[in-house]
Amino acid sequence: MSTLTGRIAIVTGAGSGMGSESARLLAETGATVVVVGRREKPLQEVVDAIRFAGGTAHLCVADIAAPGAAHELIHWVHDNVGLVDILVNNAGSSSAVLNPQWMPEEQWRQVVDVNLTAVFALTQAVLPDMLNRQTGTIVTVSSLAALTPNLLGGAAYGAAKAAVRNFMTFLHATYRNEGLRAITILPGEADTPILDNRARPPAPAERANMVQPIDVARAIQLAVSLPQRTVLQEIVVAPTRQRDTSGDLEISRWLGAPNEVAPTNRSTRTTATVEEGNAK
Repeated sequence: MSTLTGRIAIVTGAGSGMGSESARLLAETGATVVVVGRREKPLQEVVDAIRFAGGTAHLCVADIAAPGAAHELIHWVHDNVGLVDILVNNAGSSSAVLNPQWMPEEQWRQVVDVNLTAVFALTQAVLPDMLNRQTGTIVTVSSLAALTPNLLGGAAYGAAKAAVRNFMTFLHATYRNEGLRAITILPGEADTPILDNRARPPAPAERANMVQPIDVARAIQLAVSLPQRTVLQEIVVAPTRQRDTSGDLEISRWLGAPNEVAPTNRSTRTTATVEEGNAK
């Protein structure tokens, strides 16, 4: 595995889960890491941990889904750190209502904005850095929901993750001969904080057999650390054991449904829209 010394990497959604683990491993491999997210406190904790271990990290608080935020972020990195070598699009968002029959349009738009539009905007902002130097790596954390969408992630999440996978394939096909590596990570069900917001949060025994954030981070570390001549275009990171999710799917089907049409035994738990999570 080659060193990333001298490389500048941006990791979005870096305050927890896959993002924080990825930032830590990239810094451990020698990269200067810019950790990005909406909440300063967890980002500062990640930066402090990296620096305590001898790495180099910078903090930038940003809502990457806000109009113009992506280009403002890259301008900040240029002014304070340097040109971008690696972009890890990890920030993700799921919706409170999962069934399109009941989903409010604003929830659909919010999920698409974070999982797809923000990735486009950040990519557009870093392409000059990479194409002008004929080298660079863009990694996007999609999901196996892109391939097998269901009610665990929801309609908006699956659609957005499929679209962003398509976008990364476009980047690979269009710019590979200009030195750009476009890599898609497809995690299966993962034990991240976003699971706490499900209608039925999985039990500890169920989570133990799920993909862990460090597993995805190691896949990202491997992909970006290989020589630039080599690209791992897509990486599937899935649990070895497959659990029975039929009960969870039935609960998810009725979230947000009007009381007059929902089964009387459906879950009454209400969940808020989850941002910067990893609902893989």
